[in-house]
Amino acid sequence: MPQKLHQQTITWWLSGLPGAGKTTLAHALALRLRATGFPVCVLDGDELRQGLSKDLGFSPADRDEQCRRTAEMAKLLNSNGIYAIVALVSPHASGRATAKDIIGASQFIETHVATPLHICQQRDPKGWYARAKNNPVLQLTGVSAPYEEPASPDCVIDTHQVALPDAINQLFSFAKEFNTL
Repeated sequence: MPQKLHQQTITWWLSGLPGAGKTTLAHALALRLRATGFPVCVLDGDELRQGLSKDLGFSPADRDEQCRRTAEMAKLLNSNGIYAIVALVSPHASGRATAKDIIGASQFIETHVATPLHICQQRDPKGWYARAKNNPVLQLTGVSAPYEEPASPDCVIDTHQVALPDAINQLFSFAKEFNTL
C-alpha cells in the first residue's frame, strides 16, 4: 500500500554501541517498508563517514557534527516523502537532541539499540573492540569514549534478547502509532 500524500514520513533514529545491531535492524526495517510499497532510505554512519562526513574524526564535536549532518539529510528525505532510518552510534545526548530538533519531534522515533557491551565485544563485526583493546587512543564508544544512553527513548531493543523479526515488528508498530503507515 503506497504512501498517501497527507501522511507524514518519519525518521527512525537507531543509536547504540558499535556492534549492537543498528545496521542490521535498519536494513531489515527498510526491506519491510519497501515490501509494503513505502519509499525509504537507510543512513548508516559507516557509509556516511566514507563520503559526506569523511572530513570528520571521532572527537566529541565531530561526533555531534555527524549527528547534525545526518539529521539534515533525514529531514530532507522526510520532506520529500521518504522514510529515513538512521543507524548511527550517536553517543551524546546533545547530538541526538539536536537531531530531534532538526527533524522535528513529531517525525522522530528515538530507538536505543541497548545490546550489552559484552555482547557487542563478542560480535565485534568490524574488529573495533579488538583494536581498541590494543590501542586505547582509538576512542571507541563504550570502551574509551562514553556512550550516554537515551533518557527516555521511544523504543528500546536489545538485539541479544529480541529476535530480528520481533524487533522489526516493534519498530514498524511505531510508524502506525505515528499514523504514518
